Amino acid sequence: MRIRATVAAVSGALALSAFVAPAAHAAGSTTLDVTFSSVKVNGGKAVVVPATGSVKFSITYTVTHAASLKSSDFATIPVIYHGSDIESSEYGVAPSDLGTCTDTSSTVESCKATLSASHDDVVNSIAGTWQAGAVAFDKDGNPAAFGDNLGKVSVQRLSKLTVNATPEPVKKGKTITVTGSLTRANWDAAKYSGYASQSVKLQFRKKGSSTYTTLKTIKSSSTGALKTTTTATVDGYYRYSFAGTSTTPAVSATGDYVDVQ
Repeated sequence: MRIRATVAAVSGALALSAFVAPAAHAAGSTTLDVTFSSVKVNGGKAVVVPATGSVKFSITYTVTHAASLKSSDFATIPVIYHGSDIESSEYGVAPSDLGTCTDTSSTVESCKATLSASHDDVVNSIAGTWQAGAVAFDKDGNPAAFGDNLGKVSVQRLSKLTVNATPEPVKKGKTITVTGSLTRANWDAAKYSGYASQSVKLQFRKKGSSTYTTLKTIKSSSTGALKTTTTATVDGYYRYSFAGTSTTPAVSATGDYVDVQ
């Protein structure tokens, strides 16, 4: 979603609409003595968004408030966003429900929430490093405290990798041709597109072994296609393996077995 878009989150009689809209914040909402810390997104792992559909992930965070405030005086939600701060960010993800919090002292709460990110929430150009933050709302549903830049989170385009080794079977000493394709989520088009000019390793695992060894490194073509050759020696599995980039996670193809005769 655009982070300025309306979010409806209900907790009891509290309905939060006009989520983090700058106009709403400037219109005279109260200021709460609430701060946020210890934000952890998706257990410290990247949020990897597919080309279609969505991915769910959790956020945990700590809320510290003034002793004069009670838990019933405010509500909070965590967010992830692209930009310098929550209010000015155009792209971000927030939960549809309020954070669930437990008092750990008279002024501290331990909170968590589940968020869902889909290709509709993002565009290709903003893959990479995002920020984590949080917002506190007063009893009237007005945003009354913002926690910006509380930690970094990587938002990545889901990657896929295929492999096909031929011929099968093959005579020892003969040439094996290994083809494949490296693609990643194209959020703008809601499909998977070739990832060009990327270094990809051709690896081999001997039958009965659990370890892959790198045979060579090649580059994906302008369409993400992969093709190289190697010499048949013993029975085993061939695969391509991609180390990943800041915008795209690492991925390895399922090994393709070749019988050497």
